[in-house]
Amino acid sequence: MKYKWMIALAYLLLDGYNKIIFLLPLTSHPKLIIFITVLYNTVINETEASVTKPIEGVSERILSCATEEFLEKGYSDASLRTIAAKAGTTTGSIYSRFKDKEGLFAAIVGPVAEYMMNLFVKTQEEFHAVEPERQPKEMDDYVISGMDEMLDYIYDNFTAFQLLLEASYGTKFQNFVEQLAEVEAEYTYKFMEVIHFQNEEENEVTGEFIHIMTRALFDSMFEVVRHKMEKETARKYIHMLEKFNYAGWNTILKFEV
Repeated sequence: MKYKWMIALAYLLLDGYNKIIFLLPLTSHPKLIIFITVLYNTVINETEASVTKPIEGVSERILSCATEEFLEKGYSDASLRTIAAKAGTTTGSIYSRFKDKEGLFAAIVGPVAEYMMNLFVKTQEEFHAVEPERQPKEMDDYVISGMDEMLDYIYDNFTAFQLLLEASYGTKFQNFVEQLAEVEAEYTYKFMEVIHFQNEEENEVTGEFIHIMTRALFDSMFEVVRHKMEKETARKYIHMLEKFNYAGWNTILKFEV
């Protein structure tokens, strides 16, 4: 008799709860059935939790190995199998966590790209909230301050910016620089309205020209990432770039006499 509970437990593990209940009438073994029921529910809950709960540290290893793979090969040539092998997991594990390769890439660079865009728009909005008559005089200070803030963020997230600039082809992030240039162009038009700029036929400022200049600004700015410059060297060049850009626009728009 003393071994019957062990036999019941074996049935529970091998053939399931329903067979146990069927074999043990409630009138004969009420306490045993209660014990088995509690044990069954505990085993099932623990099993389900172990299956559904992500293993700690796997996502972090995947992101780390993916960063290395994307930096080395670019998005298009990066291999999920290689990433999985280096992370000590499976491609299925990557798919379950990040959906697909672009989802994995987005997990690395997406938050940084979004923050950078929001930071840039915030700087623009703050400047254009200044009284119109003060904007020409205060533009230089706002631009320097904004570029310094952006530079600090770039160097705090340097690897993510390397991926955005050098490894994003084939993803929705491949136009990241273009999107920044479009925002700059939009606010350039707003500033031209504030200063009541009038186009001259010989020196007409067209949409194409504004696009060329705004794109050139960001391509030049991000050269500090492409060349892996030291931060303070980059800051010096960014300040020089701002002076060059400011003087050029002032020559054309004549907003500060």
